[in-house]
Amino acid sequence: MKCKSEAIKLMNMYGGASEPFVFLIDFDMNNTIVCKTEEADKFGLKYSINEKQERDALSENIKLEKIPPSFGDYKKAFDIVFKEIYDGNTYLLNLTFPTRIKTDLSLDQIYELSRSKYKILLKDRFVCFSPEIFVKIKDGRISSYPMKGTIDASIPNAEELILSDEKETAEHNTIVDLIRNDLSIAAKNVRVEKFRYIDIIETHDKTLLQVSSEITGELPPDYKRRLGDIIFSLLPAGSVTGAPKKRTVDIIKRAENYKRGFYTGIFGIFDGESLDSCVLIRFIESIDGKLFYKSGGGITHLSNVESEYEELLKKIYVPIN
Repeated sequence: MKCKSEAIKLMNMYGGASEPFVFLIDFDMNNTIVCKTEEADKFGLKYSINEKQERDALSENIKLEKIPPSFGDYKKAFDIVFKEIYDGNTYLLNLTFPTRIKTDLSLDQIYELSRSKYKILLKDRFVCFSPEIFVKIKDGRISSYPMKGTIDASIPNAEELILSDEKETAEHNTIVDLIRNDLSIAAKNVRVEKFRYIDIIETHDKTLLQVSSEITGELPPDYKRRLGDIIFSLLPAGSVTGAPKKRTVDIIKRAENYKRGFYTGIFGIFDGESLDSCVLIRFIESIDGKLFYKSGGGITHLSNVESEYEELLKKIYVPIN
C-alpha cells in the first residue's frame, strides 16, 4: 500500500509515459495500490469492466441472510446528521452503515458469478460490484456520471415515481452541482450533458432502477502527466459524501463511527490512452472472518429516518440472476 503522495507521483509518471496502470484508493486516501496493469495479480487484485458473462448454475439458489444494524443505532447516527442539517453545516450527507451478512458464496465466487459494469476483488479483503462510474477520461475530455436515487422496478410506475420524488430530485440536483464544481477544479467548460436518466440493475432477487446524470469538461493538453493530481483533486467522490464536501466529511466520520476503508473509495484503469474508473459501492468486506455489506443513502432535510433505514437495507444484494 502506498500513501497519497507516492500514489500521485506514480500515476503522473505512468500517465506521462502512456504506461497502462491500475489504481485502488480508499475513502480516506491513506491506502492505495498503483501498479502496472500486468502487476495487479501480485497485489491480489482482480477486476473486470463491462465484460459479458454466461449464467452459472450456482446462481440459482444463493443464500444471502442480512443481520442489519439496529434501527436504534441507525437513528442515533441519523439524528446527528439531521441536527447538522438543521444547523446549516451540511445540506446533503451520504450516511452509511455496515450490515453483517451470511452467504453460501465466498468472495471469489461472488466475484466470478456477479454481473456488473465494474467488478473488483482484493483477495481475502473485499469484493465490489459497482454500477457507478467515477470519471472517464478520453481525448482530453473528462466525464462523470453520479448516481442518486434508487427504486424497486416492481413498484407500479416506478420510473415516474423516482423521477418526480421531491426528496430524490433535490438530492440529485445537489450532487450534480457538487460534481460540476469538482470537475471545474481540473477542467474547463464543464457542463451537464444528460440530466436524470435511468439505469437498470439486475440483482439476485429483484430489478432496481437508479437515476444518473452525465457531466463533462475539457482537460489541459498535458493532462496525462497530471493524472494523479487530477484524480486526487476530485476525491473523496461527491456522490458518496455530500455538500459542502469538506465539512460534510467531518460530520460523516463522527456520525458513522466506523472506518469505511476501501468502501466508497475508487478503482480505475488507464490503458495508455484512456482512463476509466468507478466508485466502490455495492461492497462486501471480510472483517475478522465475518462478511459485512456496506451501504447507505443521502440524507437531506426532507429525509425520513424509517425510509432511509429501509433504503440502506434494500441496497444489500448481489447482482447474480
